Amino acid sequence: MKRRNFLRIAAASPIAAALLSPLNLLRGQIPPNRPQGAPQGGFPGRSQGPTEYVPTGPGIKVRFMGTGGADWRGQPINGEYRRNASILVDGKVIFDLTQTAVDMIPADCHPETIFYTHSHNDHYVPKAALDVGIKRVYLGETWIDRAKEDFRKAAEGTGKPLPEFIPLKEGQTVTVEGLTVTALPANHASNYNEEQTLIYLIVKDSARLLYATDTGGLTARALGFAGAGQFSRDRKFLTGIIMEATMDANYAPDQRIFSHSSVDLVAQTVQVLSQTRNYLPVEGQKVYITHLGRSYPPQAEIDATLPAPLSAAYDGLEVLYP
Repeated sequence: MKRRNFLRIAAASPIAAALLSPLNLLRGQIPPNRPQGAPQGGFPGRSQGPTEYVPTGPGIKVRFMGTGGADWRGQPINGEYRRNASILVDGKVIFDLTQTAVDMIPADCHPETIFYTHSHNDHYVPKAALDVGIKRVYLGETWIDRAKEDFRKAAEGTGKPLPEFIPLKEGQTVTVEGLTVTALPANHASNYNEEQTLIYLIVKDSARLLYATDTGGLTARALGFAGAGQFSRDRKFLTGIIMEATMDANYAPDQRIFSHSSVDLVAQTVQVLSQTRNYLPVEGQKVYITHLGRSYPPQAEIDATLPAPLSAAYDGLEVLYP
């Protein structure tokens, strides 16, 4: 039988459709093509690692200052409003910032360091960073010269000093404000072909938190640099995940699938990382989704539509990752 005809028959089969559906994948109903007794995941010839996670310190405190996708554009919907995606870590380090989220920095916090994921204007506004007194800017080496010029223009006539700029390569690790941060390649495109967008691994004590926005899923290279994937040299695991889910479960397919994640994709990602013991959270730890598009229901209704352990972050939410 020709392969094309076989695929057409398989796709039309109710049994095949049931086995391959995202919902059945979420429920753990894996197609029975694995030898009986074979492991649910893992990589041949590699240690499967520990089976539980025991924290060794207080961990990482995250404040979600913004949880909205670019399509909010400063306008409320259903009586709610989401600022542009941004987090404050340990009250000292910001990841992405626009003027929409400046008001979410607590009065007793004076962060001086920022990491940027990329240059889209729902993540990157130099004036906002200057206004809050940022002194150190970490961002991808592929667009640092452009960022320096953007900041110079934003500072003109204000008398505000320019911050220090630190370029990051893919896989590069830096330590700042008690945090160890690794730059990971994202699957996302900016307006400039030369720009490599980033996501980040944030480590403190034994906590290993992945902050992944914007990205269409996780690449093998990113997981390898994080130590949590098939191609990692130094096998480790994640203990916390924050991941973008721009598209809800009912989105109409469009070009966003090439550079953004959906609820279904995040859920399947978490399932695979859990099965292969590359994600070992403390019991009850939620996986928070952020960068939510305007098509989502109101905050009070979202979690009822999400598969465990996913939960929707909201502006002002504070979470401790032990």
